[in-house]
Amino acid sequence: MATTFTTSSQTLVTGNDNLNTNVSLVILTSLFFLWGFITCLNDILIPHLKGVFDLNYTQAMLIQFCFFSAYAIMSMPSASLVKRVGFKMGIVSGLVVAGIGCLMFYPAASMQSYPMFLAALFVLASGITCLQVSANPYVTALGEPKTASSRLIMTQTFNSLGTTVAPFFGGLLILSGVAVGVEELSLMNEAQLAQHKLAEAQSVQMPYIGLAVALFALAAVFTWLKLPTISAIDDSESTGTDVKSAWTFPHLTLGAVAIFVYVGAEVSIGSFLINFLGEENILGMEESEAAHYIAYYWGGALVGRFIGIFATRYIAAHKILAFNSIASVVLIVLAMYSDGYVAMVSILAVGLCNSIMFPTIFSLAVADLGKATSQGSGILCFAIVGGAIVPLLQGVLADTIGIQLGFILPAVCYAFIGYYGYKGALIRK
Repeated sequence: MATTFTTSSQTLVTGNDNLNTNVSLVILTSLFFLWGFITCLNDILIPHLKGVFDLNYTQAMLIQFCFFSAYAIMSMPSASLVKRVGFKMGIVSGLVVAGIGCLMFYPAASMQSYPMFLAALFVLASGITCLQVSANPYVTALGEPKTASSRLIMTQTFNSLGTTVAPFFGGLLILSGVAVGVEELSLMNEAQLAQHKLAEAQSVQMPYIGLAVALFALAAVFTWLKLPTISAIDDSESTGTDVKSAWTFPHLTLGAVAIFVYVGAEVSIGSFLINFLGEENILGMEESEAAHYIAYYWGGALVGRFIGIFATRYIAAHKILAFNSIASVVLIVLAMYSDGYVAMVSILAVGLCNSIMFPTIFSLAVADLGKATSQGSGILCFAIVGGAIVPLLQGVLADTIGIQLGFILPAVCYAFIGYYGYKGALIRK
């Protein structure tokens, strides 16, 4: 006999031949880990490809632009696909597309083509977008509605785990394999330098081929698994009433801006960390060594998320958001105007402040939207495109005024989030 759990937008139907919801949730958690891992590898690719192709910072930030623009361009097509084929096959489709994107790294490296790398990143991110569109509501529906938030927090924690371990693997497999010192490079003739550039480009081939194999294997597993079935319900059709536009709620509109600048600031800092730590007045680190410190930035978000689970039980969420945002501004300003370990620790500590921001902004923005909640969620997901725009703008600043002073842009972003936590999130229509 089938059992049905209903949420505001999905119905979960399980049968005797299906895996139970707990097993299904464990399997789905692997997806959150994997796309966190893949996303964080961009922080390794940026300094690596910058050196391979002799790029300035603006050109190097096209990596994040092409990756995160997929969220804006492919979210609606992914939603349409999932509506046609279902959540399970949406996950399979996302895994296959992401795997194809990883395979494209092989010819991109062989041809030493930066545009080909950018195209590969867009295809890879398109697959991850489809995964997110499919997996997030699936997790929400796997169990009782009242425990949906805790399930999402748990899966997001594994996403943070992926971003924490990725820098170690990326630094080892991509940056360390063909690393040479500045003095050695200066002694190479033109032919030797060209050969070295080719070897650097090709160092990304095997790691991304390995990721492609893992993605295709997961696609096969999900095709074979008998997961619980989710059927979508349109709130407006089921109630026969009109739904107000989410844009009529100021706290949602301001929340979308907050998501935009938050994702942009978080991605920008991670993108510049290796080059920042390589600056002579900071620590002058080699790229392979600096890559390990990215794990502390993303690991701080992982640790802070556990702290936030308990803190939000006793302190209003908007107050925590405002405090963390202002703390981030202070830390960034300190990193801008100090040197050595003080600057390094200050910028890495921003990761700890980031931990609760995305889920807190999201929950505050969709509060009291009623039947417009689904539209509001879509608007907030679209705002993730900030990860494409803000790093590119910071690249322009880095080329103009330097990496260190260029961090003024994420500082401004966090200042707006502080305003949202202090006042913007409290506005209701």
